[in-house]
Amino acid sequence: MVDVQWYPGHMEKARRDMIDHLKAVDMIIELRDARIPNASRNPILDEMAPQKPRLIVLSKLDLADEEVTAQWVAALKNEKQDCLAIDVANDSGARAKVIAACKQLTKEKRERMIRKGIKPRAMRAMCCGIPNCGKSTLINRIAKRSSAKTADKPGVTRALTWIKADDSLEILDTPGVLWPKFEEPRVGSLLAATGAINEDILDLKEIAMDTLHVLRELYPGAVEAEYDADLNTRTDVMLEKIAYKRNLLKEEGEPDTDRAAGVFLRELRKGRLGRFTLERPHEEE
Repeated sequence: MVDVQWYPGHMEKARRDMIDHLKAVDMIIELRDARIPNASRNPILDEMAPQKPRLIVLSKLDLADEEVTAQWVAALKNEKQDCLAIDVANDSGARAKVIAACKQLTKEKRERMIRKGIKPRAMRAMCCGIPNCGKSTLINRIAKRSSAKTADKPGVTRALTWIKADDSLEILDTPGVLWPKFEEPRVGSLLAATGAINEDILDLKEIAMDTLHVLRELYPGAVEAEYDADLNTRTDVMLEKIAYKRNLLKEEGEPDTDRAAGVFLRELRKGRLGRFTLERPHEEE
């Protein structure tokens, strides 16, 4: 797989700001992309806040394989960690689900306060995630107003902001942050394929071929049917098939595989090709 690395300066600043605010929060809300639950796991959070309760929210649910998502939700739950799969853009119950899960994860701390005769204050959660994972959309749904900027591209949120969810929960919205180095090329490639990395630095043709290879392994026949190919078609030839199917031709009539790569990735991200999850729970490290 192609080796992708992207860690601009504003992410390092955001990482330092997040560390500075950690003492003020009781728990972490971590958004991951349901299509790539392991690749979208930020190891920086494990280093920064290993002991804090964590709610993992698998976003982009409407684009992911429902059956595999259920497997991931079960795999990611443990004593100090809960997991919800939410269509953050369309689930009207998202707010109630997140608040209830946060209350449950911080129940022990609130009960300790009561036993000491202290009136429980609002619990504070830091909301974190990779770029373009739906974090700002979820924040706005929880806050019931447009408190955070949203866009279908990475790098929109740049500052940390406190937002009141209700009387029992305050949320610290943070910028989408990656980590300084992807140890495995697979991680960077999957993040790029799903839209978490600035396209200006990418070789979209290489990313598209990587993604086609993964898709064809996990869902044999699905992509071939969309682009009039067959199971024996080489991955590089698949880009030609896509170009012909979408009428992406050069002046001389040759398939424009560069444009085809971009079209394929956009169609994948928008769900036009179907609902796919590009990792399985047993792959988590």
